[in-house]
Amino acid sequence: MAVRRATTAQTAPAPEGTDSPRPRLFTVDEYYKMAEAGILGPDERVELIGGVIYRMNPIGPRHHSDVIRLNRLFTRRLLDVAEVGVQGPVRLANLAEPQPDFAILRQQPDQRRPYALGHATASDVYFLVEIADTSLTFDLDTKADAYALDGIPELWVLDLSGDRVLVHREPTSHGYADVRTLPRGETIRPLAFPDVAFTADEILG
Repeated sequence: MAVRRATTAQTAPAPEGTDSPRPRLFTVDEYYKMAEAGILGPDERVELIGGVIYRMNPIGPRHHSDVIRLNRLFTRRLLDVAEVGVQGPVRLANLAEPQPDFAILRQQPDQRRPYALGHATASDVYFLVEIADTSLTFDLDTKADAYALDGIPELWVLDLSGDRVLVHREPTSHGYADVRTLPRGETIRPLAFPDVAFTADEILG
């Protein structure tokens, strides 16, 4: 992790008319400095979302298998039009740097190593994909809200237990205005690539 200039500490806004204690939120710069100082270990699975550091659950065999399978699918279908990032950081606002399972990103044809000069930001993202086994509520609430707040145009959440894909579109400051549930048998066309079709069966495996 590269050293970055420290920024002013932030706190969550207190409810109007109260003197209630407020949580102390961390910036992305502070998050990196915690890793550099060894406060966050190199093997810890953590994500910064909304200024809060979350410890993520270990990746189980089903989740890992789906990552391998979907990486083949996305790479094969989108090879000529996008980069396929796998479980890498996406720099959102000053208080968020999540690591979605897949980030379908703009190509950088002038770079020999895409995104070697800096993590992808919201403006680089065509759509994101999260695989939810034990993390469904977190992915649909906390993470989806963070993605919408930063204007990520499209989010797919694979609900493994429910055997469905939840497609989020039309980001607003209060979440996604358009959330559709796609069961098996339905077809998904990414907003950025309307000529490319995926079936829910392909996505769910």
